[in-house]
Amino acid sequence: MTDLAWLEVTRGEAPLVVGMPHTGTEIPPEIEATLVSTWLARRDADWWIESLYDFALELGATVVRTRISRTVIDANRDPSGASLYPGQATTELCPTTTFDGEPLYREGCGPDDAEIARRRETWFAPYHAALQAQVDRLRSVHPHVVLYDAHAIRSVIPRLFDGELPNFNIGTNNGATCDPALEAAVAAACDVPGLTRVVNGRFRGGYTTRHYGQPGAGVHAIQMELACRSYMAEPAPPTPDNWPTPLDPHRAEPTRAALRRALQACIAFAERQRDRP
Repeated sequence: MTDLAWLEVTRGEAPLVVGMPHTGTEIPPEIEATLVSTWLARRDADWWIESLYDFALELGATVVRTRISRTVIDANRDPSGASLYPGQATTELCPTTTFDGEPLYREGCGPDDAEIARRRETWFAPYHAALQAQVDRLRSVHPHVVLYDAHAIRSVIPRLFDGELPNFNIGTNNGATCDPALEAAVAAACDVPGLTRVVNGRFRGGYTTRHYGQPGAGVHAIQMELACRSYMAEPAPPTPDNWPTPLDPHRAEPTRAALRRALQACIAFAERQRDRP
């Protein structure tokens, strides 16, 4: 698994790149052999996000997706290993625990510094090289480009946050990674009766949003973290027999409509910047 078959890049011409760093479930056999449970190692994937956003291509967006599991390496963590949320529970660049704190590796089998460096070079670096290449390609023809980082997480994870997460969690690192007008437009797109949203709540944007978001240079980055209940059933607790549940089209319908509006708002925002003095 050292070639780039795990990396999917679908090019569009609209000024929008959609990143999907956590939808993958592939784990190389040599890493699988060191794990406590392959189910635990895949449980925290961003389930069905690639299907939920399947309309992105119709809109002309470019989609960059890795099929590698976040347990192998988390493409939305700072490659230096620095925490994006100091003082709050989180998982590492190469996670050693689940979101709930359960160990992922058998005793003595976790990745050491050399293994982390190998995974960073093998999977992290190519994913971000692909993202950067698509941002650069679109910036060569559009004065402004939006990078939209698409995520999902279970609605209740006491180790990470209190209570139940809002349906739509929009992150711009407290407004630093995009123009305020874009943040407002995406938030407005998520105003849906019966669903909840927050801007810069528990999830303010991960490495991708913070690294690429340079609004002064024409690159506006925004993260969308969905609560999984927005589009799939969430049994409690999740077990190997009941998780993941399938994408529920009826439950997902209002969520998909809001996400379509959000991506359309991103494109419209970027295109409007072309006409600004």
